[in-house]
Amino acid sequence: MAQTILVVDDDPVQRRLLETAITRTGMSVVTAPGGGPALDLVKGPRGEQIALMLLDLLMPDMDGLEVLAKLRVSHPDLPVIVLTAKGGIDSAVEAMRAGANDFLVKPASPERITVSIRNQLKIGALSGEVTRLKKKTDNRLTFEDLVAKSGAMRQVFRLGDRAAKSDIPILIEGESGVGKELIARAIQGSSERSGKPFVTVNCGAIPENLIESILFGHEKGSFTGATDKHLGKFQEADGGTLFLDEIGELRLDMQVKLLRALQEGEVDPVGSKRPVKVDVRIISATNRDLADLTREGQFREDLYYRLNVFPIVIPPLRDRGEDVPALARHFIERFAAEEHKAVAGLTPEAADLLERFDWPGNVRQLENTIFRAVVLCDGSLLDVCDFPQIAAAMGVEAKSRRAMPDMMAATAPVANSGRPVSHALASPYALSAVDATGHMRKLEDVESEMIRLAISRYDGHMSEVARRLGIGRSTLYRKLKELGLEPDEGLAATG
Repeated sequence: MAQTILVVDDDPVQRRLLETAITRTGMSVVTAPGGGPALDLVKGPRGEQIALMLLDLLMPDMDGLEVLAKLRVSHPDLPVIVLTAKGGIDSAVEAMRAGANDFLVKPASPERITVSIRNQLKIGALSGEVTRLKKKTDNRLTFEDLVAKSGAMRQVFRLGDRAAKSDIPILIEGESGVGKELIARAIQGSSERSGKPFVTVNCGAIPENLIESILFGHEKGSFTGATDKHLGKFQEADGGTLFLDEIGELRLDMQVKLLRALQEGEVDPVGSKRPVKVDVRIISATNRDLADLTREGQFREDLYYRLNVFPIVIPPLRDRGEDVPALARHFIERFAAEEHKAVAGLTPEAADLLERFDWPGNVRQLENTIFRAVVLCDGSLLDVCDFPQIAAAMGVEAKSRRAMPDMMAATAPVANSGRPVSHALASPYALSAVDATGHMRKLEDVESEMIRLAISRYDGHMSEVARRLGIGRSTLYRKLKELGLEPDEGLAATG
């Protein structure tokens, strides 16, 4: 659940150092030995997980400028930080013109690299949110702007996209908090009415004595308090879309007038002598079963059939668990940027907790839960302890991994994914950073144990041991002598 950084460098030592520095901040890392493999990763199935690229400028197969040129064609918004030993104003200007977001000169400290990464991720998150908000304000939001990975939601998107091609009445059904209004906005933004008015009416929140006036408008002096002429929601939405939320709450007498407005394409403002023609696309939504309400006589059957021409059912979040990680990641990026917090993602335990929870309040509940956790979080990853209410509901003890010394996380074995793995999973090759009393171990003892483990792991093949430890073979033998270790301690000291 942590954000993934792609490190591109032809030097394996540099890749390893950068991976270690970035992993310690809570972000995950994938590496590429050159520009070609990097572009393959970005364009491949894992490409959508990559939040930022750390790119070496000078590489033998394809230099950084060429990588940037090709990357900006397919991924114009992916943040890129160029890192090179060739410092200078000309190099920096050339890289920035090619599309780099930042430029660092080697050797850059881990702190400087971390600050640059966080700044670019924050800028990217805020830019993306501003773009979405602008599109929402302009009524141009599309399904590409929505976050969903599950097959069920993809089917909803396909139905919505097809419905957008015509003015067919749509009824969106789903529990409270699943995002019915967002789907309605995406339908509007994907249709020919994109950019036209999108007017929302919550039928359950309108005072009974004002329903007719709010929906259809009124003339000046038509009733006590009508001091001015008022355009109703139908006229406000003329040329665009009228979204009738919680349509099942509408009074029966208003249902009759709504039916006439839909059939005739005109409304009768209160006190008006003649009807007013309107061109409105109707999208209705409800969290109740309108078919049951119709059978019980609480909803007009003719209106039900008029609205339910193209039904779209949004499944609850508990039935599309695949969407939880993507939504959580989106909300973390957004709130971390808004609240100026250095939160990069979730610990594996917290991610598992959120995926197993039922979310009775659906996406709205998940959003508010992440918001609270980000505000209260003091670390780089949201942990189980940051979700006390969810943990209590699941019967999970809200312990924090942040109590673990930083050095423990730094020395934890790293899997191919770049994430620290647990000692239980890494056994028998796990190293502990603390002794039995809870105090930090001496570096000499840790180094001694690491060399022993490496010799055991590679069956005494000293050339392989030296290569894997990133040191020369002569250096390895010198350390063995200094630490009092001999390769013949039950192992074959082979080359």
